[in-house]
Amino acid sequence: MSVSETVNNQKAKSPDLAECWKILADYGTPAHVIDHCKAVAHCALVVARALNEKGYGLDLDLIRAAGLLHDVARVEKDHQIVGAALLYQLGYPDVAAIIEVHMTYPAFHPVSAFNEMDLVCLGDRLCKFDEYVGLEERMAYIMGKFKDNPDAIRTINANKKKVAATMEELRDVLGISVDDLMAQHPVSEEGWH
Repeated sequence: MSVSETVNNQKAKSPDLAECWKILADYGTPAHVIDHCKAVAHCALVVARALNEKGYGLDLDLIRAAGLLHDVARVEKDHQIVGAALLYQLGYPDVAAIIEVHMTYPAFHPVSAFNEMDLVCLGDRLCKFDEYVGLEERMAYIMGKFKDNPDAIRTINANKKKVAATMEELRDVLGISVDDLMAQHPVSEEGWH
């Protein structure tokens, strides 16, 4: 069952775009973090739309909301826990579940079983600041932050391999690489609508 499906197989309750902006403003999320969240939401939505064209039934509203809100509490220690708690409190458990794991998402599902959580977490691993940069540049940036921590570098490299395998599988399913797909759909104000 997809993250977006409830017990009754209903569409997840997600905040609309206006509510997302209100949540970000009310929490005081910095503008540069919001710009990153827009890029992540855009990337996740571009891939989701391409998968939906192949017959997937991904919830674009859930992806948009979780992408836009995944770093709502970025200025906090353990921001993923704080942000998830906020969204649980606001009545959006499916969005909260994605926010809660986006930093430590252990492994992507096979693309045949991809869900909204996979897509938001993938988008976060491919965007640096406010733009899509792809896996190599994003992971190089992360590794630079942990260059003096050999254990962290090993973990990052292992995760990079998992993401690379997922991206190859996506290429096989979509008939186009994620890099090429994103080049056709650069980040824009319309991309996350």
